[in-house]
Amino acid sequence: MSFKKILKSVLLVVVVLYVGVVIYRMFYFHNLKSTQAVVENIHSTHITLDDVMGKNLPPEPGIEADKTIVGIDANHNGIRDDVELAIFKEYPTSAKKRAVSLQYAQALQMEFTQSYTNTDIVIAVAQEGDRASLCTTEVFSRSDQEKFFKENDELVAFVEKQHINTTNRKSSQQEFYKKIGSYNSLERHCDIDYSKLPN
Repeated sequence: MSFKKILKSVLLVVVVLYVGVVIYRMFYFHNLKSTQAVVENIHSTHITLDDVMGKNLPPEPGIEADKTIVGIDANHNGIRDDVELAIFKEYPTSAKKRAVSLQYAQALQMEFTQSYTNTDIVIAVAQEGDRASLCTTEVFSRSDQEKFFKENDELVAFVEKQHINTTNRKSSQQEFYKKIGSYNSLERHCDIDYSKLPN
């Protein structure tokens, strides 16, 4: 083989490798930017005072509620409608309990609505779940520890029972948990300053 042919072959390999690296980096940075946008959206999704006070309650979804894992969210607040309505029925006179329950329900719903393309997205959802779970502990008096744990456990169990109410949802949640790695908890727990709520 002549020197020119060898040189052409080497140059061709170099060009192909260079193009491959450029394409890889384009996809890498595109995915990185997409991930950052999704993570920012996850961490900026919060319940509002209007959600807590029931100013935008959705209609009863009926049998449509359980036809898919995601369910129905007609008022687009990130909480499944049947769960939101169940929380209002369970805590009609306590805005504080509605606030922490709705935040927890919204965090649980994220487990079903996000596309888990990588670990960063899964961790962001897990952090919101952790944050919401810690928030539920902040509305109960700690003067009686036994009563505190009982009331908090009952509230969490109620929301989870409403939310994970089909075999498909239970399986989906289990798949989500398999993807969680180690992560740091977020400092701020509650979306709503429940101390300003009347009850």
